[in-house]
Amino acid sequence: MPPSTPLPYLDPARPVAERVDDLLGRMTLAEKTGQMLQLNAKDGVSHLVENLHVGSILHASPEHVREAVAATGRTRLGIPLLVAEDCIHGHSFWEGATIYPTQLGMAASWDPELVERVARATAVEVAATGVHWTFSPVLCITRDLRWGRVSETFGEDPFLIGELASAMVRGYQGEGLSDPTAILACAKHFAGYSETQGGRDASEADISRRKLRSWFLPPFERVAREGCRTFMLGYQSMDGVPVTVNDWLLNEVLRGEWGYTGTLVTDWDNVGRMVWEQKIYADDTQAAAAAVRAGNDMVMTTPQFFEGAQNAVAQGLLDEAGIDAAVRRVLTLKFELGLFEDPRHPDPARQAAVIGSAAHTALNLEAARRSLVLLTNDGTLPLEGGFEAGADGRALAVPDAAPRTVAVVGPNADDAQTQLGDWAGASGQADWLPDGQPRSMVRTVLDGLRAHVPEDWTVSYARGAEILSVGPDPEGAYFPDGQPRPHVVVPAGPSKALIDEAVAAAEGADHVVAVVGDRIELVGEGRSTATLELVGDQVALLDALAATGTPMVVVVISSKPLVLPPSALGAAAVVHAFNPGMQGGRAVAELLLGLVEPSGRLPVSFARHAGQQPTYYNQIRGQHGSRYADLTQRPAFAFGEGLSYTTVTYTDLAVLTENVQADDVLRARVTVTNTGSRPARETVQVYVSDLVTSVTWAEKELKAYRQVELAPGEAREVLVELPVANCTLVEAGGRRVVEPGDFALLVGPSSRDEALLRAPFTVKG
Repeated sequence: MPPSTPLPYLDPARPVAERVDDLLGRMTLAEKTGQMLQLNAKDGVSHLVENLHVGSILHASPEHVREAVAATGRTRLGIPLLVAEDCIHGHSFWEGATIYPTQLGMAASWDPELVERVARATAVEVAATGVHWTFSPVLCITRDLRWGRVSETFGEDPFLIGELASAMVRGYQGEGLSDPTAILACAKHFAGYSETQGGRDASEADISRRKLRSWFLPPFERVAREGCRTFMLGYQSMDGVPVTVNDWLLNEVLRGEWGYTGTLVTDWDNVGRMVWEQKIYADDTQAAAAAVRAGNDMVMTTPQFFEGAQNAVAQGLLDEAGIDAAVRRVLTLKFELGLFEDPRHPDPARQAAVIGSAAHTALNLEAARRSLVLLTNDGTLPLEGGFEAGADGRALAVPDAAPRTVAVVGPNADDAQTQLGDWAGASGQADWLPDGQPRSMVRTVLDGLRAHVPEDWTVSYARGAEILSVGPDPEGAYFPDGQPRPHVVVPAGPSKALIDEAVAAAEGADHVVAVVGDRIELVGEGRSTATLELVGDQVALLDALAATGTPMVVVVISSKPLVLPPSALGAAAVVHAFNPGMQGGRAVAELLLGLVEPSGRLPVSFARHAGQQPTYYNQIRGQHGSRYADLTQRPAFAFGEGLSYTTVTYTDLAVLTENVQADDVLRARVTVTNTGSRPARETVQVYVSDLVTSVTWAEKELKAYRQVELAPGEAREVLVELPVANCTLVEAGGRRVVEPGDFALLVGPSSRDEALLRAPFTVKG
């Protein structure tokens, strides 16, 4: 071979499969096994590359990404690394990156196009830093609100999750992996991880295969068929089998029925946990062999897999062909990304141009505005009847109106990092951002009101209450695998001085805006909560503020739905913000002042008490009664709810095709009218109820929705077109079918029965 002729695997003119085969044939067993490893870069990278031949790294600081570039260049075969990070709602751990609302916040927009633009902008920032792979989107279904990872989900409905997750995948992966701004999307956590026991994270998921097929698998199937290139496996076991080695789920369903050819990555130390925690294998050799046989391609943060897998081959527990199959999929990703020609190293010039750019900030503000949900309003909002924005962004006061005073109180009114939520810098996963994202980039509610009220208004501030402190876990500083245990939460005790200060501010004001919620110590992986109530002295604060008689608007900034006390539910208005990101405080202020219209709709239901769990709208028919003996089961706020600053009515629902076959399209129409004086973006929600079913099934399921813009006084006829093939259930044998019979089409502004118009239709056999 002439010296100028590249080795086959280095020749970009050759087909990817040919290049993969050539490279695989040149690799030792150790190099192959290393390609299956994804290891934590926290303590440096060179030894991972040189000694373990690692195929991927995660949680790499900017310094360690640069170290990885140098180390890879010194290896025998020059195989590039896949650099991965949890870029969940923005480039989480890059200082100065744009941090958007959490997934749950974005879900409140019910807008796939907006979500796709956010993911695209995130990919542009991420790609400039040498990161190729984001562990997002999360397709878990919210069930028990006590679970610590609710904020990472798109809510409780499989159809809405599928719509938004598919959009996020399209945004991340762009026009294809050859696009230098594309990053790998990762659908997680496959599958059923969120069906916890008691809200406890990573517990056994007591879930049948039929239940998986009914609700948990459809969003994953959708993104698999739409080209999501990687899947991450859940932590949990089901029917005694960890997902990591669940042959039915990984091989029969994912790779078999769905024909998925993408790459599977375990979650954090899933392979090791089968030895030290779940205790279904005696040692790392057995666990490694089982993980490879089950079809895992990349093993996250289980360094002992390196020796375990090689020992398994030597002992005859594992055929090397199984390792070859996994490595082939990993290498295919690297070739399709073009990393052998362009490793996509960090690009400082590109970073300066795109990270935290003005365009991304504007998109972030749009997303924050759309993420806010107005839950209650007695007419107090918008404050003083609303304003128009002046040239400087401030509200223009009503002519001849007296100057007003707004007292802003509460522990989350000016807490910049809490506003960002989990996976955002100060959330604890990255040690190179101990103080979180730059304070100058974040607009809190206090910032927003100070910047946007009329110039002659006064904004006062009092913290009013503390939420919590933290202390060491009494069970020890480390888990059995050596990972540090998070500190445990100690709820803050009452502070008369703080409350007195807040009460004085409220008594001296025309309006009080109380900003309460949770904090990052109550949120995230391994941080489920036993309760849903406001922690610390927040309830006492709200009670004291309510007693002043000053009109009170409660703004809840939290990771998930919380149980609100009567003083909040009885307030003049309640606005919910699911960790609305860097521009969230400005968006809240604009909404309070009427500079923007509230348009968010809940992607998840709110409980009235923690004992109500699980709380979701599409529960299975059949229980004795409809309440507890002592308390209601009715949610405080239901899936799909959200108010506008106007009123919208639904009339004249008519099904145009009352008798249909399974392969037809159901057509209906409804008239939606803005009967108020302000514009509205209305989310017209379409549910289907199968009236008699061969198996127990949900009373209703979301099947479609349309967002329409309505000017004051405008009426629009909205056409609904729904493939009858979507009106399915999973029968007793596990097949998804459309059963002939009578159905009801339900159309309205939320999932509440009393809010929905009904019209019958029949599916013929």
